[in-house]
Amino acid sequence: MQDGTRLAAVDLGSNSFRLEIGQLDHGLIRRSDYLKETVRLGAGLDENRHLSVEAMQHGWDCLARFAERLAGFGRSQVRAVATQTLREARNRAVFIARAQEILGFPIDVIPGREEARLIYMGVAHLLPDSDERRLVVDIGGRSTEMILGQRLQAQHMQSWRVGSVTWSLQYFGDGTLSSRAFARAEVAAKAVLEEALPQFARPQWDKAYGSSGTVNAVADALLACGWDDGMISRAALDWLLDKLLKAGHVDRLRLEGLKEDRRAVIAGGLAVLRAIFDLLDLSQMQPADGALRHGVLYDLLDRQDLKTDLRSRTVEHLVRKFRVDAQQAQRVSLTAQALLTQMLDAIDLPRLCRKLDWASQLHEIGSHVSHQEYHKHGAYILDHADAPGFALDELHRLSQLVLGHRGKLRKMEPWFEDLIFMRQLLALRLAVIVCHAHRDPDLSGLRLRTEGPKVRLEVHPDWSARFPQSMHLIAEEAQAWEKTPWPVQLGHR
Repeated sequence: MQDGTRLAAVDLGSNSFRLEIGQLDHGLIRRSDYLKETVRLGAGLDENRHLSVEAMQHGWDCLARFAERLAGFGRSQVRAVATQTLREARNRAVFIARAQEILGFPIDVIPGREEARLIYMGVAHLLPDSDERRLVVDIGGRSTEMILGQRLQAQHMQSWRVGSVTWSLQYFGDGTLSSRAFARAEVAAKAVLEEALPQFARPQWDKAYGSSGTVNAVADALLACGWDDGMISRAALDWLLDKLLKAGHVDRLRLEGLKEDRRAVIAGGLAVLRAIFDLLDLSQMQPADGALRHGVLYDLLDRQDLKTDLRSRTVEHLVRKFRVDAQQAQRVSLTAQALLTQMLDAIDLPRLCRKLDWASQLHEIGSHVSHQEYHKHGAYILDHADAPGFALDELHRLSQLVLGHRGKLRKMEPWFEDLIFMRQLLALRLAVIVCHAHRDPDLSGLRLRTEGPKVRLEVHPDWSARFPQSMHLIAEEAQAWEKTPWPVQLGHR
């Protein structure tokens, strides 16, 4: 990307939605605009994990205002990510479908560990270059992330379902701020977070940083009230707890530096932060400027190049881990991309080919479990894999390409309305067929042409004669597609 290019990150958090706009300047992203709205999407999640219509409407209204600011941005310049609330929500598809329509850009629901990785990336890029080993903590509305890393590299990441919104609703739901409520909230947080002890305790890091949300709210309040060293200490947290207890109720809480939108959730966040200080035996924590949205911006920059796209390295790791036949996978990939190029004339064809390449590289991943129905094993592995760089829906799409690359097409019916997916699937299935002998295929005798929903597969007679087994399989494949909205018609060149 050229200097001066504008990039934007949208963070759909459980408490707030944020829009960060920056401009590329010699490898760094300089802020040019920032918008934040308190939406409290997480508070609209009921006990059955369904978002209320009211909560969804608040989110949609906010995204409509963000969309105005994003007018003129291209798809490669914007990434929107959603976190814990939309990871949990059973009706998230309803919210996201409308949200994407309003915003004008795709929204990725990211796994907890991927959120943690992006948080660290955002924090690290805004810190001075150093060899120090860092612990980064982010207490969000419905989740808490911890990361160990050095320089720009996150090394260990974890996410827990503990957050300022959930803890405030559960332990301070009526607004009462009592010693008993804080004791219960801290014990409960420790019960969830104590598994962090082996991996995140000293001496595995040199300095602790806190990112975004609760940490910045606490730091702002402390600074405004005279704690001017810029650090969060145990003594400062004790003082803050005393202030909340003396107020007795959130409606009576008046604390300099505490923003109004944080008042209702500060108690839950403080309880979680105090629990982390106790568990990890922290003496102090430094608030950091970087956050998830900054990590999304730098990751967006990395995604522009195959060499720096973490998803490509993740695919390579999975290929090695599950002992995939790399030579055959590469053969299928090149063939599938060549076939897809014949069917699609899209501006973002390189991006679509890259994703088809990943599916091709991984199509035999399930063979390590069992050769019988290995496509089903492969799909399961991908749906449940820890895959840095990938959003949940993105990884599921890959899993479905792997599932559909062989066998009956009836199982792919939920995807029948997705033109791009079905074209990618056809390219992958045909590539597997013509590469079935584990040798480089001759594609000179094959040509694909699209005619509306129909694909015409033209085969040269000489090719049919030279590769009778492949021709037999292709004829069977064409017959299978006749039962879908995307028929394949065989013809001669």
